[in-house]
Amino acid sequence: MFLAYLPFLEVLSDNGAKAIGAALAMGVGGIGPALAIGMLVGKAMEALGRNPEARGAVQTNMILGVAFAEAIGIYALLTAIIVAFVV
Repeated sequence: MFLAYLPFLEVLSDNGAKAIGAALAMGVGGIGPALAIGMLVGKAMEALGRNPEARGAVQTNMILGVAFAEAIGIYALLTAIIVAFVV
């Protein structure tokens, strides 16, 4: 299936390849953090529903986990910017 796109890739300019690379980096790099944050917050709300007294510990760990997951998205953004403007 990939071989069908070879004639297209031969005429693709450098700017077009950079744009496709940056879009792929941001698209693929954004899926993981979005899924992780959604699952993390959902499980935190479930835990708070079962044990409301544990609000402080659950909230602290949830915020820390969201920050780590969001860092992956920021790394993907930086990679996309580097691909688009530097390479």
